[in-house]
Amino acid sequence: LQAMSGNEQDWLALRPQEPSPSQCCGSGCKPCIYDVYEKELAQWERAKAMQDKSLLMGKKEQSNNSELNPDTFTAFSVSSVEQLTEDTYQYKFELPGNSSLRLSLGQHIVLRGVVNGLEVQRAYTPISPGNAEGYFEVLIKCYEAGLMSQYIKTWKRGDVVFWRGPFGGFPYRPNKHGELLMLASGTGLAPMIPILQSITDDEEDETFVTLVGCFPTFDKIYLKPLLQDLARYWNIRIFYVLSQETSLGRLPWSYQENTYTGRLNEDLMKTIINSCRRKPFVLICGSSTFNEDMSRYLKAAGIEENSCFVF
Repeated sequence: LQAMSGNEQDWLALRPQEPSPSQCCGSGCKPCIYDVYEKELAQWERAKAMQDKSLLMGKKEQSNNSELNPDTFTAFSVSSVEQLTEDTYQYKFELPGNSSLRLSLGQHIVLRGVVNGLEVQRAYTPISPGNAEGYFEVLIKCYEAGLMSQYIKTWKRGDVVFWRGPFGGFPYRPNKHGELLMLASGTGLAPMIPILQSITDDEEDETFVTLVGCFPTFDKIYLKPLLQDLARYWNIRIFYVLSQETSLGRLPWSYQENTYTGRLNEDLMKTIINSCRRKPFVLICGSSTFNEDMSRYLKAAGIEENSCFVF
């Protein structure tokens, strides 16, 4: 067997690493980390065939110019950490020179973390307005056993973390839909917030919104002050469905009339849809089981698939 030449070894060392499954966040990003790998591999093969390493010079894994980019990770520093509930935090990141992420509505960005030498990637949706200047904010629920959560829980002010994006999003246009019905479970609230804010900020936008937030208990409702402010607008209604509360008695009276106990089931879905002022276009965001259940209940209530968007 012929020994590998030094040149061959040099080229092998430069070959891009295939991503492991934990590095894919599963959110259907374009480009996905696998697409980036395919592109880099093709670039490597071309350079190797021509024996020209300078062709690889364009390859950058991460950048520090703080422009968010779908292909490479960019460094952002944590400017504040606020605990909202026992397992949910709001993180604020600095954007240099009052720049803005310029996200369109409901777009998500992908975080990269390294835990015990294993690289993990997860998608999160900023809750700050897309045109917010100088900062962006992300709502994150940490899970006891979650790999990414272990990494996130160590964050403190001044830490640098890497994001890429943006991806996805809901192509919202003012007054395009008579009414939006938003079904959000837990942190699934995140993509709904920028859409709600863009509607309330635009006096010309007369879209009705019914937001249904599903949480285990009253204490676990996120961003209560912000939601209370939004609910004051003439065209915004907010309902809460609390799966682990047994009676409304222990809730503040201002919440009692728009809160349901138990789960959001087919009957409650029909009640909510019947109370909508116009035929709703539905936005759904939660766990995959939540999303599947909601799609099923909507179908039973006569809402067609082309009137739904799942984040």
